[in-house]
Amino acid sequence: MKKTLIVGTVAYDEIETVKGNSGKVLGGAGTYIALSCSHFKSNASIISVVGGDFEKKYLALLESKGVDVSAIDIIKNGKTFYWKGKYHKDWNKRDTLATELNVLADFNPKVPEEFKFPDVLILGNLHPIVQGAVLNQLSKKPTTIILDTMNFWMDTALEDLTKIIKRVNVIVINDEEAMQLSGKETLFSAAEEILKLGPKYVVIKKGEHGAMLFGEDQFFVSPAYPVNNVVDPTGAGDSFAGGLGGYLSEKSELSFENLKNGIVYGTIMASFCVESFGTLSMETVKKEQIVSRLKKFKSFTNYNA
Repeated sequence: MKKTLIVGTVAYDEIETVKGNSGKVLGGAGTYIALSCSHFKSNASIISVVGGDFEKKYLALLESKGVDVSAIDIIKNGKTFYWKGKYHKDWNKRDTLATELNVLADFNPKVPEEFKFPDVLILGNLHPIVQGAVLNQLSKKPTTIILDTMNFWMDTALEDLTKIIKRVNVIVINDEEAMQLSGKETLFSAAEEILKLGPKYVVIKKGEHGAMLFGEDQFFVSPAYPVNNVVDPTGAGDSFAGGLGGYLSEKSELSFENLKNGIVYGTIMASFCVESFGTLSMETVKKEQIVSRLKKFKSFTNYNA
């Protein structure tokens, strides 16, 4: 079985939306990615850091889903990364009310020997230097390296980010980030410019409007799955990346066709994520529900010209 290595935050979140308040719940990009990946034959492991305040039940939850948590560093005298945010009626707009880096501020990832040969590497949204530190410790280059990043790193660490982009073969960003990174005014020209930076494929997320996949002289677009009752969009992009990486972990090669299907699975996983606060939907969704939603999605998008 292939091995999937995930690098990302394991955290506490507190989320307020028009549907209510979550209170302090499990969060973090690495958590969402891992839970999404766990619904595939991904043989996933996660590298992260938490404080002594991190509840053991959450580590047990990840383990119960088949995720190896042995490389999550626990700083007994430290506090876990914490984020608090508020969403508005327009789900694309949110306010960050609090960000406490805590143990994440000094995160220096250590890759155990048994994790140095992954087939799929998913680099969650962290400082590019941290992402690079993981790449530097691997004993072989993974077949698939998926990079997630954000506009904050484009503002504060663009040179470091550009170096990492050259080393990956799939970059996943949203439409606003694609425009900023490329300096272009359309998504097509933005993708073309980002491909010049080194990755073989560019995936541009458009939230409720779906996702776009670009390769050299190749293009694919997927709509979003229609969700009637959005509760909390936190982690949707990470769940998307986890579904994409999880699907690819079941395939023998990284190809445009496999990426197309991976994006569809990522879209389905993201649709479940937004239906509950925090990671609840990703914890409880069943394989048969994923398969059922996939069939519906195919019927929505199939037509004969």
